Amino acid sequence: MESRLRAVLPDAELLKMYEQMVLSREFEESCAEQYTKGHITGFLHLYSGQEAVAVGATAALHKDDYILSAYREHAQAIVRGAEPRRVMAELFGKRTGLCKGKGGSMHLFSPELSFMGGYAIVGGQFPIAVGLAFAATYRKEDRIAACFFGDGAANQGTFHESLNWARLWELPVLFVCENNFYGIGTSVARASALSDIHKRTCGYDIPSVRVDGMDVAAVYEAVKWGADWVREQSRPYLIEAMTYRFRGHSMADPGKYRSLAEVELWKARDPIPSFGKRLVAEGIATMEQLDSVREKCVGWVEEAVRFAEESPWPEEDEVFRDVYV
Repeated sequence: MESRLRAVLPDAELLKMYEQMVLSREFEESCAEQYTKGHITGFLHLYSGQEAVAVGATAALHKDDYILSAYREHAQAIVRGAEPRRVMAELFGKRTGLCKGKGGSMHLFSPELSFMGGYAIVGGQFPIAVGLAFAATYRKEDRIAACFFGDGAANQGTFHESLNWARLWELPVLFVCENNFYGIGTSVARASALSDIHKRTCGYDIPSVRVDGMDVAAVYEAVKWGADWVREQSRPYLIEAMTYRFRGHSMADPGKYRSLAEVELWKARDPIPSFGKRLVAEGIATMEQLDSVREKCVGWVEEAVRFAEESPWPEEDEVFRDVYV
């Protein structure tokens, strides 16, 4: 049998993507457990179901390309290279966290990884992505800004303003919409006059494409092409990845606005087992290898929880530091 996946990436990189998706899922499910135990407080938005977007897209970007996201960004930070234990410690509010315990779930940030933040303000990342792309162009740097956002953010004024400026100034911004069909509890069809978000870019002369966000290989190919085009043309491009979150908007959301049949329909398309079956079918991995990957990821997450539990709280005077950076 001819391997379709081998035409996309070498075996080792395909297995790495599977590992990253499994790690992301195990991390998020552990976060849900720690939230119920009271170790994680405040708002907690989980990424379960959307792993193919973060993993496939990040694999297609350069290491120094800027990445910006919204508040559902744990997986994106980890896939970018943030240590799971430091991300978990951040969620616990501990001193060893990625942001010294000051950012929490919605504000992960790592400049050394060019991960320029999760943003709790809906649409807050758009103008910052445009600014970073402007800086890269001004400095003549070979890097782009990849701006991830949800379908709900597409109705914010900053979305339209940022697309306009990115095209007007010919800036290298790759906009990636993770369309999971619901802005909190409101269906995109009820909130948007045009629910095909990728079609909105025609008003700004920006090319766009829609991709299956449950297929990690499809996401990789779409983002690889889009990122290369943005880099070469120094112009914006938009990708709408159709995906689905298996849990509610946040841990406080029971998700009553969705039918059980709808959720089960999408869970049948879970990107992790779907990709695993393809790896086995195409002779890239065995079930034993995939089981080993899962065991390894479970171990990493368990270690991350132990690290967070054992880490110290920030000192009281830490509240006066990093006020202005």
